[in-house]
Amino acid sequence: MKKIGILGGVGWASTIDYYRAICEGAGRFFADRSTGSPLPVPPITIESVVQAQTRSLRGRPGDEASWAAFDAVFREAMLTLERAGCDFALIASNTPHARLHAIQEGVTMPILSIFGATAKATGATQALVLGTAVTMQARNYANVLAEHGVSANDPLPEAEIAEMQAMIDEDFYGGASSGAQARLLRFCTKHAKPGTAILLACTELPLAFPDRIDDVSFEAGGFLFVNPSAAHVAAALDLALEEERGG
Repeated sequence: MKKIGILGGVGWASTIDYYRAICEGAGRFFADRSTGSPLPVPPITIESVVQAQTRSLRGRPGDEASWAAFDAVFREAMLTLERAGCDFALIASNTPHARLHAIQEGVTMPILSIFGATAKATGATQALVLGTAVTMQARNYANVLAEHGVSANDPLPEAEIAEMQAMIDEDFYGGASSGAQARLLRFCTKHAKPGTAILLACTELPLAFPDRIDDVSFEAGGFLFVNPSAAHVAAALDLALEEERGG
């Protein structure tokens, strides 16, 4: 098995969920092969950054220089995982992926992007991307989705982006609040067109649907949702267990 590096802490609840999902997914894989107990899981190292710090270091859209300090924190975390002997790594958060091109500079270890894993799993021709302000303002998801024949929404008005960011901060920090799902569904009713797949492109957002947390795609409240975190975990397991799968 390949050793997985997880860059976590943004936020900690989704980091826990990534670790759980990888371990449980590996357990299901080996249980099907009757390997006995305890079931093996890939070796994993977690490097957790401080969300209060990384949030304060966010730059401005279109201003590369303003992101230098943000990029440096994540790059150093990746280098720490590389020095720990990880064969590849993944960031347990959507937002930093908008800066992956800069974060991975000088890192020789492969970093598994959430964008491609999600695009392959979307299963629709139209997508609404929901996430932090950074994710919704950037066009990273839109560009990768287009490569897979999926058309993403145009950026929402800044007031609506701010509402989504406020929802994440107020209802999804450390888990989902009792009103998180209803608030999210109201937002989807306002912005999702019929036949659109809604990408829960903040790793906390899927926590609003605890019964479907490991499903790459699912229906709820009359909407088709795609969980990028679950798609990311599935891609990580495919890579970590490549030899065991005979790949």
